[in-house]
Order: sequence, then structure tokens, then C-alpha cells
Amino acid sequence: MERAYKAALIDHFTGRWLTDRKVERFREVLNHRTRHLTVVLENIFQPHNASAVIRSCDAFGLQDLHVIEVNNRFAPNKDIALGSQRWIQTTHHSNSAGCIDALKASGYQVVATTPHTARPLASLPIDKPLALCFGEEKPGVSQSVLDRADHVACLPMYGFAESYNLSVSVALGLYDLRTRLQASDVSWGLGSHEKLDIFLHWCRQVIPNVAEIEQRFRSQWST
Repeated sequence: MERAYKAALIDHFTGRWLTDRKVERFREVLNHRTRHLTVVLENIFQPHNASAVIRSCDAFGLQDLHVIEVNNRFAPNKDIALGSQRWIQTTHHSNSAGCIDALKASGYQVVATTPHTARPLASLPIDKPLALCFGEEKPGVSQSVLDRADHVACLPMYGFAESYNLSVSVALGLYDLRTRLQASDVSWGLGSHEKLDIFLHWCRQVIPNVAEIEQRFRSQWST
């Protein structure tokens, strides 16, 4: 019943409140969306980094972003994110252990990233879902994340710099993993139920006065 309601609501939205071009674009992007990869940001405090990461997640087709707020509140700059926050579903966590444990329980292999000596990120297996964890700008990921990680990986560097900028690290890591996923036979796409839910979520992000429109539709649907 709930799925039928969602499908009918989407038909209502697409028939009256969204252009054909917008509907086509939603469907096109959904076909490239994945939950096989996700990003975890731990205690990030610089708004431009948070915003750039959101844009990268959207650009590489990730649907989910997890943020751990211990001492610092996650506060992206909308002028940098440029609306990408509407398309990404962000889950907030109050502590690192709880976030990592929840991801592992959902089937993710947790990858702690570090600028220090570790296996190259490009060598990570991609047959199982991966959660890439990036830590606070200076100290990096916490010991709690390191202790729970299935892998510890780095991005190779060849100059005097000791680390990449956080948002650059995320983009480089996602580029490598997404490129390999595209060339693999791994089933990384979304299921039909997920696509339905996300399409509806996106409709709610762009339609003005959507709550009132949906309330009227629900009253008619119930009768």
C-alpha cells in the first residue's frame, strides 16, 4: 500500500509540478546513483571542506554521506555546495563508534584513510560496499575509527606536502573507486524501492509548497 501511494504521488508530481526535462534528469541521475560507496566525515570544522565534499559525493553518484559531530558541527557553505545538499542524504551521528558500528552492521567494509604509510587506496577490493572515513583537518581520523576499520588506506604522494587537502582527498579517492566500479561486474546500482524513495525525496526538494500539495493528495488518496 505504501509503495503504491508513493508511486501514485510521484505520478501526481510529475504530471503537474515537474517539467519533462526535470523528470528525465532525475531518472538519468538515479541510474548512476550508488550506495556501494559512502563517505564518512569525522568532526570536520571548515565549512568550505564540508561543502566541497558534498559536491564531490553528488558528482560521483553517491547517495549517502555520514557526518560524525563530536566537537564540531557540520556546517556546509551553501555558496560552495551549490545545491548539492538537496540530492545527497546526510546522516548525522553523535559519536564515532556508533557510526562505524552501524555501517558495519549494514554490510560496509570500513576504510580509515591516513596520509601515513598504509596500503594504497587503489588496492582496496571493491566487491563489498565501502565506507571511506576522513578525519578532522589536522589530526585525521580518531583512534576509535582506526580500531574499528577493516582497512587503513592512503593516497600516494610524491612531493614535500605531508597530506592532501581534505576535499581533494575525498575527490581523489572517489574517482579511483568509482572508475573501478564502472569497469567491474559488481552490482552497484540502486534497487527499484530505493529509486522510488529517492525520486520522491528529490521531488519534495524542488516543488514549492510541496507539503500542502501532498496533504491534499493524501486526503484524496485516502478516500
